[in-house]
Amino acid sequence: MESTKRAGPLTGLRVLEVGHFIAAPFGTRLLGDLGADVIKVEPPAGDPVRQWGTHIDGNSPWWSQHGRNKRCITLNLKHPKAKEIVLGLAAKSDAVVENFRPGQLARLGLGPDVLREARADLVIAHVSGYGQDGPYRDKAAFGVIGESVGGLRHLSDHAPGMSDLPPVRVGVSIGDSIAGLYAAFGVMAVLWQRDRQGGDARARSLDVALSESVLSMMEGMLPEYGVMGDIKQPTGSRIATAAPTSGYLAKDGKWVLIAGNSDPLFARLSKAMGQPDLPQDARFRDNRSRVANVEDLDAIIGDWTRQHDADALLAILADADIPSSLVYTAEDIAADPQYRHRGMVQEVEDPLFGQVLQAGIVPGVPEDPGRVRWPGPKIGAHNEEVLGELLGMTAADVQGLRDQEVI
Repeated sequence: MESTKRAGPLTGLRVLEVGHFIAAPFGTRLLGDLGADVIKVEPPAGDPVRQWGTHIDGNSPWWSQHGRNKRCITLNLKHPKAKEIVLGLAAKSDAVVENFRPGQLARLGLGPDVLREARADLVIAHVSGYGQDGPYRDKAAFGVIGESVGGLRHLSDHAPGMSDLPPVRVGVSIGDSIAGLYAAFGVMAVLWQRDRQGGDARARSLDVALSESVLSMMEGMLPEYGVMGDIKQPTGSRIATAAPTSGYLAKDGKWVLIAGNSDPLFARLSKAMGQPDLPQDARFRDNRSRVANVEDLDAIIGDWTRQHDADALLAILADADIPSSLVYTAEDIAADPQYRHRGMVQEVEDPLFGQVLQAGIVPGVPEDPGRVRWPGPKIGAHNEEVLGELLGMTAADVQGLRDQEVI
């Protein structure tokens, strides 16, 4: 069957996903993209995230990418017979990835001790809002809460005094995705230790918190506070430590990002602007001076950019070898020749929609590339296949589970 054909460096690895929404499913999708056999367990009504985004005839193109490269089965985890099915699948898997609230799997009779009765060296990755212990362990959390507690929501805002609107969201569920990325990385790290030549064959658990995943991305925010007591503030489009780096409005109303923040780059930018003497201005002679006088500098650059349409502006900047870019929309991404050349924008055949544009595989492994083997499947699309292949069930057995509302 097509769904059992693998491609990529993780071919032969099997991961059981007992997850929902974004964090754990994003991590397992990364593993599936690189060839792992990911078996996703969903409730009979499906993962709630299937209902996200714009729908066509009740189906979400968003799911086409989010659920790709997974074999999806349905299972009512509250049914007594569900436990033996999960344990049977765990016995045939290298790792389990879950993102219920801490302790929820144990309350369903599927805690780590029970799962490891099925396979003693099973890797279990737990993804939760605040982690598996601590005073916040049982608090409700989604990615947006992790982004807030981790410091990102504060830093992604406009600079102080620029707006009285709520702090700006990044635009995607970045907190969930970062946690999923750490979960995927952690799974591979502990599997390497378990299975490498001379490895210890020990079971290991991973404890990934949304809040901690975001905090780990916050660069020098915490060290600067610890050493100097400085509370890092949001800077909007700018970088607090280098200038010029910001978004500038073009004549046709499009935004262009320009990063001319080293002395040689600033000299070339000034020449391209027709103001080659700017680097001799005391306000702009070095990076520290430019940061201190960034309002004046950005006003000068903005006056220049508004004289040119975005395409002409980008051509001037490219000729001067200045790092720059249009602020891309989905339309710009879909047409970008670099993305197309590297397969990062792919046309995937989906039986529900026809051709669907999807992001490609990251990281690229030229010697053994992963691929999009199939788009996000329908609810329960692989019930017969997985339960038959791994647990030896017949079609009658599977139908019996349906009749009993187990699947």
